[in-house]
Amino acid sequence: MSKRTLIIGAGGVGNVVAFKCAMNHQSFGEIILASRTLSKCEAIANNIFKKINIKINTAQIDADVIEDIVVLFDLLQPNIVINVALPYQDLTIMDACISCGIDYLDTANYEHPDTAKFEYKEQWARDREFKEANIMALLGSGFDPGVTNVFCAYAQKHYFDEIHTIDILDCNDGDHGYPFATNFNPEINLREVSAKGRYWQNGEWIETKPMEIMKVWNYPEVGEKDSYLLYHEEMESLVKHIKGLKRIRFFMTFGESYLTHMRCLENIGMLGIKEVEHKGQKIVPMEFLATLLPDPASLGERTKGKTNIGIYAKGIKNGEEKTIYIYQVSDHEKCYEEVLSQGVSYTTGIPAMIGAKLMLEKKWQGIGVWNMEEFDPDPFMEELNQQGLPWKIKES
Repeated sequence: MSKRTLIIGAGGVGNVVAFKCAMNHQSFGEIILASRTLSKCEAIANNIFKKINIKINTAQIDADVIEDIVVLFDLLQPNIVINVALPYQDLTIMDACISCGIDYLDTANYEHPDTAKFEYKEQWARDREFKEANIMALLGSGFDPGVTNVFCAYAQKHYFDEIHTIDILDCNDGDHGYPFATNFNPEINLREVSAKGRYWQNGEWIETKPMEIMKVWNYPEVGEKDSYLLYHEEMESLVKHIKGLKRIRFFMTFGESYLTHMRCLENIGMLGIKEVEHKGQKIVPMEFLATLLPDPASLGERTKGKTNIGIYAKGIKNGEEKTIYIYQVSDHEKCYEEVLSQGVSYTTGIPAMIGAKLMLEKKWQGIGVWNMEEFDPDPFMEELNQQGLPWKIKES
């Protein structure tokens, strides 16, 4: 029986996933790209055909409406659904997969549209329903979350008896030339970085003010960068699955221009997620701001520089202290040359494709809802090297 893969979402990450699935079409079979805006899907499909002479199909779907999703699933009967739509839509797509008995994968955990908070609780709660439907859900198969989880699992398997501390380090040194823009969905990005920070230490979560903690990290091939402590969802699952863990933190780099713009926007209320009235119309300030900012999918051609994302772990091996740094460096211009995308979308989209590939090839198998670090990291790490995200390790 031939395979069929459905990708939902035609933004920057959806573009990369569609390109890389097409480049690995032997594993994915027929590929369909769907989103609310059909013209975006068709533009991506045309670019793929022009660049690598592989044809993918397109469809239109409103991923907010479960009934519409079920109709599309019943029509297409895909083997797997790769969800790279908005995190607000995770639950409707998951529920449609349960209804239709289809395996599911996403890159970011659920966020409620009216609450600036992201957590796995509501997705984990569907574990029983996925088991009853005899299907699998793989959560967070992006880079962070995603590759960083696999890096932690790889470190645990090959380098440590116990990992005591983990710092997840995310550096984007790209320059797109705009005074202010976001490298992925503006609404999601700005909600994430303006929220309170949080890290886990000695069995409890410690909350901080937004951007309160800053450290300077020296990123290989990039250099020293100011890095700010944020809360990030992969920590929520890693504290459950990494043996001996005493502390885990997440740091991301921001330039002073970005922070100045963000603080100004926050001070005047433009990062608000509640409706306000403007000339008789109800608008959400954050949504209005997103319409004014450059589309992240348009940044690829003009972005230069590199990304460096990895984990810095300390622990014990054979009774002795050990430290390792596993990281991956990507070049924005090389990413665009390959798949017409900047590096942030590239580093998110490839892991989504790899996770789905391992599921379809039965190298990662399970019934129910799973996080990345619960599977054998070795085949995923091998695919990273083969698919365009080669990684490096420094140990001491």
